Amino acid sequence: MEDFTDLINYAKKIAAETDKVIFEIVSGKPKLLYDASLHLIKAGGKRLRPLATVLGGRLFGLKEEIGVKAGAAVELLHNFTLVHDDIMDKDEFRRGVPTVHKLWGEDIAILAGDLLFAKAFEALLRLADYGIDNEVIVKAARELCWASVTVAEGQALDLSLSKLETVTLDDYIEMIYKKTAALFKASLCIGAILAKAPEEEIDKLASYAVNVGIAFQIRDDELGLVADEKKLGKPVFSDLREGKKTVLVIYALSKASEEEKKFLLSVLGNENATKEQLKRAAEIIISLGALDYSNKLANEFLEKGLRALDSIHEVDSEAKALLRKLALFVTKRQY
Repeated sequence: MEDFTDLINYAKKIAAETDKVIFEIVSGKPKLLYDASLHLIKAGGKRLRPLATVLGGRLFGLKEEIGVKAGAAVELLHNFTLVHDDIMDKDEFRRGVPTVHKLWGEDIAILAGDLLFAKAFEALLRLADYGIDNEVIVKAARELCWASVTVAEGQALDLSLSKLETVTLDDYIEMIYKKTAALFKASLCIGAILAKAPEEEIDKLASYAVNVGIAFQIRDDELGLVADEKKLGKPVFSDLREGKKTVLVIYALSKASEEEKKFLLSVLGNENATKEQLKRAAEIIISLGALDYSNKLANEFLEKGLRALDSIHEVDSEAKALLRKLALFVTKRQY
């Protein structure tokens, strides 16, 4: 049984320092806009992406202080995507609180997301005030820009796949790579870039990040099906109601009888589906072995990521050990 105490304590420290940077950057008028922009940030979250940035930098000798400031940029971009995702998915709760558009309306929520997006790049540009070379900052900004574009592509894929009856595993992996793993990869690589790590080492770190990110999203999709709603922080079965083609759904549809398939397709993406219908759909998916299959798939990606991490020639062995624990922590079942 892995002991995550040191990781959790360090994560809390980095989260507190990251929040200080964010609250300094995201301040201004009108108050309405800034309150909306900070709403989800104040609601909590593990700040795993800033943690990844700090550890990715520490691997190659970057000062923790610089990693935190860069990590704030990644966290701001992440929260931008959450605000806009909630609008598109019509979700009313996240992190146990009402979503931004639920409290302030869609117009302000869109503007809040836009502000967070701009502030993410401002956070990176501010690194020039701390002695970071402009050339290195530009390279880090390119990585964040790539992630922004890739996440948008992933969200578009998610929306388009939900409308298709037949989706392949490759389609799903491409979608979650873009929607989830890309920003985790950028988080780590920005830290390594700022540390001026060799390109071949950054490539190894990217492989770790992409594979762990994919494993994490597979686990997250499992939680959306079977987790306790209070722990999840948003309505359980929301993925089914939205018609999302998770690996669980893809596998279940490939194994279902005609009757089961007909029922599942009648529930998927049906905004009027009852809680009882959603629960029955979840029970069918589980009975067909989808959880066992997704669990095995997640473990395969996790192991590939850990092998990539092992191959890195680090200068900070503690950072490497914490990254190993981080991979295990974000991919362990929590239901």
